[in-house]
Amino acid sequence: MRRALIALGIGLGVFGSVVVTEPAQAANVLVVPLARTVTAAQEVARFWLADGAANLKNATPYAVRTTVGGERLSTDIVPDGPPALVAPGQGPASPEGSMPTTSGKVFFIGSDLQPHWCTGTAVQSPYRNIVATAGHCLLDIEAPAGALAKWVFVPGYSEGATPFGLYVGKQAETHYDFDDIRDNDRDYAFVNVYNGVVFSAPDVLTNVGRMGDNVGGQGLAINQPLAPTADVFGHPAGPNPDGSVPYTGETLERSTGSTFARKVTSLRMDRPVGVDSPFTGAGSLGSSWLIDYADGSRTGYLNGITISVADTDGDGRYDTGVSPYFDSELYEVYRNAAHQWTGTIA
Repeated sequence: MRRALIALGIGLGVFGSVVVTEPAQAANVLVVPLARTVTAAQEVARFWLADGAANLKNATPYAVRTTVGGERLSTDIVPDGPPALVAPGQGPASPEGSMPTTSGKVFFIGSDLQPHWCTGTAVQSPYRNIVATAGHCLLDIEAPAGALAKWVFVPGYSEGATPFGLYVGKQAETHYDFDDIRDNDRDYAFVNVYNGVVFSAPDVLTNVGRMGDNVGGQGLAINQPLAPTADVFGHPAGPNPDGSVPYTGETLERSTGSTFARKVTSLRMDRPVGVDSPFTGAGSLGSSWLIDYADGSRTGYLNGITISVADTDGDGRYDTGVSPYFDSELYEVYRNAAHQWTGTIA
């Protein structure tokens, strides 16, 4: 399907094939401070990398609000503005395979003071420093007091390894209504991360460069018709209702399914989107839904983010992922994030 493209409003030159201009306003955007100073960011990086990355290895999948009820609808979703595309950004040549290097895990400290993780995805932007994930993998909805602590992203993570470095969050952008009234049509976040770091010696942080230069960045699709299919990439780890545990969370998983409008219960949400996917909830929060995904380039267009899952046929196994619809207000949040420079901490 040929998808529509309009000029971005960011004011930072050209990326992909799109000319960008200054954003008109950001009335709906909530800016969330994370590690705002180099010293604070270094402390966060050392927390996760110390002792052979023990805290990364000991983190458990985030299991806050992973399931939702509801039903599939036969109606479409009407966009609230003109369609837009942000072109993907290609990273350097990487090992053979069809799985995106842009996917990984976001790590943070939960309200239980324990380390947890969700899934996150590198998204293209002029500064190549944006990670997309679920809003409640950024804001603590169990004890509303701001952001989840010590927030970092590790693309390609597996069993303590940081093959492309560890990226500390400097600040994040989400929708004001998600923080203020828990509007789950706004359960998304775009996080600006510093350049990546690794330990080159005990307690010595070494800069490995910008995230997008190392792994690339997925495109973004706004106000599009519901896609015939979407490829979902994430790290599911939790059990099904029947007790089976089909995924470990250690490796990146992929599922492909149809997208459709949904109705949900127990969440404040007017325009949820569903995708046929067997991913379980814990760990898969924040999973990317990519449309027009190409195995050769391992890029596509981010058009959904898993915020919950559902068992729609009652057979004891999850079969549906749930996401907000990517509309003009999400685009406004992204554009604000795309305007933010971060820099290095080492």
